[in-house]
Amino acid sequence: MKTDKLINLPAAGPDVNAPPLWHHTLLIGAAVLVSTALLLVLLGIRQDLLAVAAQPVFVLKVVFVAALVLSGKIACKHLSLPGARLAMLPVLIAVPLFIMFGMALLTLTEAAPDQRARLFWGETSLSCTCLIAALSLPIFAAILKVMRDRAPTRLRLAGAAAGFTAGATAAVVYCLHCPEIAAPFVAFWYVLGMLIPAGIGALIGPRVLRC
Repeated sequence: MKTDKLINLPAAGPDVNAPPLWHHTLLIGAAVLVSTALLLVLLGIRQDLLAVAAQPVFVLKVVFVAALVLSGKIACKHLSLPGARLAMLPVLIAVPLFIMFGMALLTLTEAAPDQRARLFWGETSLSCTCLIAALSLPIFAAILKVMRDRAPTRLRLAGAAAGFTAGATAAVVYCLHCPEIAAPFVAFWYVLGMLIPAGIGALIGPRVLRC
């Protein structure tokens, strides 16, 4: 186990077999490019992307998923090391979720009753969730490889963090195609797309991340 290796590190010196940081960065970057290429080939970019990118609701969507990517990255970094403090990690993830859920509730409250279902369901709810989960797979595999090269001890949490981060990163990629920008839609269906790989990560983490 990697925990045993860590105990012997002071005596054994630096682990010369550990991949360098640039190797991990390159691996994850390549995985993001693969997911982006899949989106471009299979789905394409929405034709009005430049026009819609100036709308505040679109900016809010991108900032939201990007904030979850950053929070997930921090969580993965901490969960890759034994003994790291985790007290602030739930807060880092909860803050952007709380803000987006608040915006979604405000949007639904101010909308006319006959418009609320459309704001929540949109036109691509189920496909959106499935596509985010599918696009996350190359990134998910890369993050698991990086975490396995380190020394995670909370394997189930580490797997969940890897899946959630991959899902959030895939959601950023999916923004290039997605026709939906309403806050209620993003708050539920985008997050559900992130939770699917997170749940898979929690299930396979103890097996995949154990050495």
